[in-house]
Amino acid sequence: MEDHINHSEISAEEIEKIKKEAKEAALELIEIAKPEEGDVLVVGCSTSEVAGQRIGTFSSKQLGEALFLGIKEACDEHKIHVAAQCCEHLNRAIIVEKKVAKERGLTMVNVVPQLKAGGSFATAAYSLLEGAVAVEHIQAELGIDLGDTLIGMHLRDVAVPVRITVKSVGAAHVVCARTRLKYIGGERAKYM
Repeated sequence: MEDHINHSEISAEEIEKIKKEAKEAALELIEIAKPEEGDVLVVGCSTSEVAGQRIGTFSSKQLGEALFLGIKEACDEHKIHVAAQCCEHLNRAIIVEKKVAKERGLTMVNVVPQLKAGGSFATAAYSLLEGAVAVEHIQAELGIDLGDTLIGMHLRDVAVPVRITVKSVGAAHVVCARTRLKYIGGERAKYM
């Protein structure tokens, strides 16, 4: 892979470049999806994949924080919330601000993500979000998957792929989605 990052060390320049790529991906998704203020962007992220390694093999506190901060900056600019998906070792729990959990009526659970149990991105979210909590499920309005971590279980029922020009962040494949309301009814139904 052309963007392969040295496994032993990631330079400050590489981390800054990756943070910028993550923010650009989030901004482009937000521009296309046009979320409403207060909507949630769920993010699944493998720092291992971003670093050009096999998923689950390269936890990096610095990389997790850079990725999280880049995406959070984009969300803050548009007044939407970021939700961080943990890895499968925490059953893909979600890290959000407590106020988001309360506003949405989400059931909070007792767990604190770590680098090897939750993942670098979720660990960064837990330490950097104001009043962070873990919840088991969320139905987010849009999502970004960095490194094929599978975020579909945390999107609203009707997910629509969004193609953006940012195809990778570091070496990780980027997949984005927005959601839409379900169409219900039959031939007499009218829709917005």
